[in-house]
Amino acid sequence: MESYQNLALLQNLYRLKAIGYEYIDQFSININSQDEQASTLDQLSQNISSCHLCDLSKSRSQSMSGFGDENADLFIIDYTVSQNDDQMNQYYTGRSGEILKNMITNVLKLQTQEIYYTHAVKCKPLHSNLPSPSEWESCKNYLYAQIEFVKPKVIVTLGKDAYAKIMGLDEDFENVRGHVIDFKEYKLVPIHHPSFLLRNPQSKKTTFNDLITIKSCL
Repeated sequence: MESYQNLALLQNLYRLKAIGYEYIDQFSININSQDEQASTLDQLSQNISSCHLCDLSKSRSQSMSGFGDENADLFIIDYTVSQNDDQMNQYYTGRSGEILKNMITNVLKLQTQEIYYTHAVKCKPLHSNLPSPSEWESCKNYLYAQIEFVKPKVIVTLGKDAYAKIMGLDEDFENVRGHVIDFKEYKLVPIHHPSFLLRNPQSKKTTFNDLITIKSCL
């Protein structure tokens, strides 16, 4: 509980700083605003949209909590919000988004509304950089709470960064890519990010086979 209290304190400090406070006396922490108190996925999304736990809250256009079916069997995790996603406030944008949609509809034979798609870090990083470790630490409880609300059959991570952060492991991505891995009570399958496939089209066949593996788990 102490870690959640610290996060609540930090959130209140960011809000106060944003409206001009430089110093305040002790105050009680409003624990009810934190994600562990959310009773629905919609309420958790509202918490994410008003989050001030890291510096990205100062520069973001909006938080992108997630999109899709709250009872989905398939839960897809991208690591970061792209510039296109942020500018358009939409999911599946740009060439990378089109590839992901084609994976879902043409290979997995699902509609995008039937899966749940989200980002590990809910706000676009500054200057299109990767999120800092502290930004991931501030955001990760939101992601884990989303997984617990949706309770999917299969979790798919897009790219090595999403897999490494979620699993807390630093290993050769090619040694785990396409494998079915136990993650808590879920099955997790890491695959190449669509943006990787744009740069390395020769890997599309490998990813197709990985998608067949995912389909067999659903």
